[in-house]
Amino acid sequence: MEYDTARKIAQGLGVHLERIESVVEVKGDKARLLPVAERTRYLFGKDSTAPATKRRKKKSKQMSLFAELEEAEAAEGGPAGELAGASPGATVLDRVHQGMILFATGRGEALKRFLVEEGAGTDARFWGLAQSLSALYPRQSDEKRQVDGVFSRKKGLGL
Repeated sequence: MEYDTARKIAQGLGVHLERIESVVEVKGDKARLLPVAERTRYLFGKDSTAPATKRRKKKSKQMSLFAELEEAEAAEGGPAGELAGASPGATVLDRVHQGMILFATGRGEALKRFLVEEGAGTDARFWGLAQSLSALYPRQSDEKRQVDGVFSRKKGLGL
């Protein structure tokens, strides 16, 4: 989308594009919403400007689907299988995206803690936004599968 169009939409919502760089990426005269997967480092406290560690390539090593997430966990010294810093985000959108990422990475217990103990699942705005996003995402997209997966936990947790 053209930057000027995005700026006008944001301005109508009372937001400055320069202040929401964790949600909107501006490059030259273009602006785009960042997909959920690209927000992982921001949402879980990993500095995205940190240089990646260099590794020697092995011929037969299978690529990991969540390599970036695993590198972030290793760099933070957290236990394997747990996302460090999964505290509720600053906005409802941040919290919905955090829930989607936890679901996508198979962190069922972390998602339960996030929704129940952290209180994200008790906020009606959380579920309202999740419902809206589910309706907007294309039927076969990963994002729709993720947000619907978070919804599936709602009933099971009695929220």
